[in-house]
Amino acid sequence: MHLPKFDRSVSLVCWAYNEEDSIEQYLRRATLLMEENVEDYEIVLIDDGSTDRTYEIASAFQKKNPRLKIFQNECNLNVGISSRRAIQQASKEFLFWQTIDWSYDISSLRQFLEYLKTSDIVQGVRRKPVNVRLKLMKPIAVILKLFDMKHLTRRSDTVPKAIVSVINYILIRLLFRVPLSDFQNVTFYPTKWIQSIKIEAKSSFANPEGLIKSYWRGMSIREVPINFIPRATGVAKGTRHRALFSSVADIMKLWFRWMILGKRTITQKGKIVRIMITPTT
Repeated sequence: MHLPKFDRSVSLVCWAYNEEDSIEQYLRRATLLMEENVEDYEIVLIDDGSTDRTYEIASAFQKKNPRLKIFQNECNLNVGISSRRAIQQASKEFLFWQTIDWSYDISSLRQFLEYLKTSDIVQGVRRKPVNVRLKLMKPIAVILKLFDMKHLTRRSDTVPKAIVSVINYILIRLLFRVPLSDFQNVTFYPTKWIQSIKIEAKSSFANPEGLIKSYWRGMSIREVPINFIPRATGVAKGTRHRALFSSVADIMKLWFRWMILGKRTITQKGKIVRIMITPTT
């Protein structure tokens, strides 16, 4: 489907820590993508206390594209706080993010943006949903599908990282009872809505937290297929021991606060619109 440029404003937010090998390519690619698909856009970059040339390279690129806005953290504050700061600095009607290593395939960006006209939130999903007729067998089938080698190799750079990702997903799904097919992916939000949410996590759990609280507030979430792309340059930091410990700590702390102590506000469950897979002939 050929669509004209999206006629409502969009912020692409991102955060980087010691990404001198990737940042210029990322900004070139992001600029091209936004120019092709959106009339009014901005790119918001948080330099998370980098000690290499990340900020210097980004500042030089800003002279080529003044729609790039750069903010610096005084020290490395991790993805949770950096993502929250990026979201608060966004000024357009909608926002979404993409990792600096361009790990998600958003080549269909224009179509994803169009779904924001009929759904409150659009969420990327890295796998085809599992269709099982017998309800009792569905949990088993889903788990087998998640740990299938074919699925694991498409989910992350390495199988161990993919296993960590799957365990993280299962843990979040079971503890918070939100039936989404993916929590760590590209998410498209109305900017004022996500800015209004009090994000409590300081780790990578910040992204799932936004989705969980949106679902608990009755928002409609449309799932779309966004596949994983292996990192080509630089070093991935999301599965380092410090990052994993921080994420698990946030999950357990907030689960206890929200689900055991009951410190959450629920008005109604949201609506999830599953991705549709067209059979090949």
